[in-house]
Amino acid sequence: MVQTLHDLQTPCLLLDEARMAANIARLHARVAGSGVAYRAHLKTAKSPEVAHRQMTSPEGPAMVSTLREAEEFAAAGVRDITYGVGIAPDKLPRVLALRRRGVDLAVLADSVAQAQAIAAAGDPADPIPVLIEIDCDGHRSGVTPGDAALLLAIAGALQGGAVLRGVLTHGGESYGARGPAELKAAAEQERRAVVDAARILREAGHACPVVSVGSTPTFFGGGSLEGLTEFRAGVSVFFDLFQAGVGVCGLGDIALSVLTTVIGHQPVKGWTITDAGWMAMSRDRGTANQAVDQGYGVVCGLDGEPLDDLIVIAANQEHGIIAPRPGSGAAAPDLPIGTRLRILPNHACATAAQYDRYHVIGTDGQLSEWPRFSGW
Repeated sequence: MVQTLHDLQTPCLLLDEARMAANIARLHARVAGSGVAYRAHLKTAKSPEVAHRQMTSPEGPAMVSTLREAEEFAAAGVRDITYGVGIAPDKLPRVLALRRRGVDLAVLADSVAQAQAIAAAGDPADPIPVLIEIDCDGHRSGVTPGDAALLLAIAGALQGGAVLRGVLTHGGESYGARGPAELKAAAEQERRAVVDAARILREAGHACPVVSVGSTPTFFGGGSLEGLTEFRAGVSVFFDLFQAGVGVCGLGDIALSVLTTVIGHQPVKGWTITDAGWMAMSRDRGTANQAVDQGYGVVCGLDGEPLDDLIVIAANQEHGIIAPRPGSGAAAPDLPIGTRLRILPNHACATAAQYDRYHVIGTDGQLSEWPRFSGW
């Protein structure tokens, strides 16, 4: 029976329940009393145990990034789900199967071809709800907010087996924002895009009950919520070093870490070698372009507190290389073979994806396991 962090096989994924609970409380507080719903994005969690703490009710509302997530969370009792990736026609049978199980599953479209495919596949007695994806910042997919002709053509194609539910966007370029002013501007750009698109649709006689936005930086950017009906956020249940670099959390808010063991040294180089390489941490180097490059992760003691200027400077498949941050002038610490350390990740989604379970450090200090799944 696992008793302490010294009993776990490394590398493994740790979840600090107290930090997670504080992050979730902050999420809920952001929209409390505003009339705007919080739709929990479950792509990072991939765990019913996390989802039921993150959502505002046992049945949702929730957002997912894969149909595997929709199926797993439906089996756990979630009934209000948005599938947040543009739909491919060959996936529509799985959408219909979930709807027949009583799941209110909505999908995204940003083209007439998608709209036509959804309408042809759907059941007119139970039409598939569709959100038109809006491109608020040139980041990825979606309809330009002012492209009235395309918006109306998509809406017009949603007949018979499909029905327009609203508009949705993701302010992905907000991840490059730095400082409160830029974050607030990104949040306003995101909000304005969907509000303008909804106005175009409504003025043409289309019902547009849902006006949805969502990215972790804009969620905490302090912008107006006027005209919105829901806000989505996912990684903020755990946070990570990238979000700390953006400025929406501190290192003490990061709830995920990787437990690793020291397995060797290169004294001449000032390196400490661990058993957590990029297979354990992921290859994500998102902080490389931020003001502070965190390497492959920040090194902490077993208490979760960072060790001064110590990072994972490089990673091979199964080896992590720990050393003082370049330019810091710090001395290499004495970390004997067998020493246990915790590494804060650059990107919580990517790191968590390497594992099939969370080793949870409970609010009472006791360890437990929560399963997580993967796949599409």
